[in-house]
Amino acid sequence: MSLYRTIDVWERNDTRTVVRYRCFESLETGRYCVQSADFYDQGKATPSVEGQFIELLTEQDPVQRSGDHDTLADAIAAHKREFGEVGG
Repeated sequence: MSLYRTIDVWERNDTRTVVRYRCFESLETGRYCVQSADFYDQGKATPSVEGQFIELLTEQDPVQRSGDHDTLADAIAAHKREFGEVGG
């Protein structure tokens, strides 16, 4: 059994788009990973992302999906390198 604390990290940029990084902290190791990033554009309808968040978590351990990192900033930087700024 693995225990995780969820942490949402928000990023604002100058394109009127905000990004929510859906992060986890492992309570066993104290290390961090990013499961997904949700992009929100001003004036556009927000898609239902909560179901996808739970589905990803039940399908695969988040550390296996994205690796673990010493800091939230490192985890987000790794996620950006792997997936790019799609949608931003």
